[in-house]
Amino acid sequence: MQWAEVSAVVNESMVEQVTAIMGKFGQGGAVVEKWEAETSGIKRFIVKIYLANNRNLKKTEFEVFRQLSSLPCSVELAERLIKPEDWFESIKLHFGTQEIGERFIVKPSWIQGSLKKTTRIILELDPGAAFGTGLHPTTRLCLLRLEKHVKSGMKIFDLGTGTGILSIAAAKLGAAEVEAVDTDSPSVSAARNNINKNGVCDQISISRGTLSLARQRSLKSSCDIVLANISVKVISLLATRMAYILRPGGRVVCSGFSTQSLDEVLISLALADLIIEAIDQDGEWYAVVAQKMNTKQPPGRGNQDKSEVTTEPRLRINKRGN
Repeated sequence: MQWAEVSAVVNESMVEQVTAIMGKFGQGGAVVEKWEAETSGIKRFIVKIYLANNRNLKKTEFEVFRQLSSLPCSVELAERLIKPEDWFESIKLHFGTQEIGERFIVKPSWIQGSLKKTTRIILELDPGAAFGTGLHPTTRLCLLRLEKHVKSGMKIFDLGTGTGILSIAAAKLGAAEVEAVDTDSPSVSAARNNINKNGVCDQISISRGTLSLARQRSLKSSCDIVLANISVKVISLLATRMAYILRPGGRVVCSGFSTQSLDEVLISLALADLIIEAIDQDGEWYAVVAQKMNTKQPPGRGNQDKSEVTTEPRLRINKRGN
């Protein structure tokens, strides 16, 4: 996959506003660097974001430009296509060790040595050409939900795994079985590499694919959590299938969408007979948790925690900072 670097050179007074707008769209948010080409003595900065070079690129760039147009000063955008190998080098410059939530710390694979005196769960990642470094708000929102909901022995399905970060986190939290899929070959390769690095091969299976009808039938009512940090189009299309593979009381944790798509996601989940349990927000980005409502106990699930089966709808809206 190719990537597009979209950048804008701005005065110091505009950095915060431009970064806030552009960061909503870029993989891993926005990067700010000092602009070295100036000789006038005026401080200027370059704000960069990285976008997947796919059919939505121009639409996304137009939306970035439209939102920047609301600012008091004009902002010009420049675009540069980046090859996969150059994308990796760009990510290395800006992706450092970071703590997420109360239990995780994300460590890039190129940072040598062990992390001293940490009691956190270490997620060692090499993003390759895939999404999901942990920098993007949607990834962070999903990790925070995994902290809350994953229990020892659970079975997880990860739809659109990207780098595999969510699958790895679930396994390290105690999930007994994680099935991860992605339609993008570079993502599958990156995820497999990261799964090996983190020593969770026995718990995670990774393959190229999606939640097909055949996979849906084979997973019927078997999953405790379905993860879907993916496009709103896929969430809407596969909401019913995600509900079908959940155990009673099981949850869908979905993200990957911003404000304008929230209603579509909520409606799709409701039409799949899932009850919205919580909505988490980080800036313009959202994660939604929905639960399967069925108090009938399926065969072989005698140890299901009855407290996990909700009898009344609950809704918690949580705004989370970066």
